[in-house]
Amino acid sequence: MSKILITYFSASGVTKNAAKKISEALQGDLFEIEPEEKYTSKDLDWRNKQSRSSLEMSNRTFRPKIKEKKINLSNYNTILIGFPIWWGVAPTVINTFIESLDFSGKTLIPFCTSGGSSMSYAENDLRKTYPDYNWKTGRRIYDNEDDETIKNWIE
Repeated sequence: MSKILITYFSASGVTKNAAKKISEALQGDLFEIEPEEKYTSKDLDWRNKQSRSSLEMSNRTFRPKIKEKKINLSNYNTILIGFPIWWGVAPTVINTFIESLDFSGKTLIPFCTSGGSSMSYAENDLRKTYPDYNWKTGRRIYDNEDDETIKNWIE
């Protein structure tokens, strides 16, 4: 298996834990997608239409700034992109990340965490938004995933 990069955005730590679990199972490298301004619990209050996350997700063209970190994608053939489901899709910070790099020739595999939403709508949205990239089937990651299940999914 070629070298794998597991990228992720995690506002509360749940997706970070999933990414670590995947990294350990696949022996892949980890890369955190960090917004310039971290999200607070107040920012994440989806019931408040004026919260930061609600405002960002109501404008799908909005691109939150991310911390610039150097990453050499030429070392990787397969790149996993992880995120929590927000409003049925990936947070707009994921769009910022995808648009900041060239993933041509790479295999991209989304994964998500969610309290109840499935991966399908978010995955279809990424495929539609970035049709020129090679997307493979994504997966919602649960707390009790074992290494064998993760390896079988990626293979």
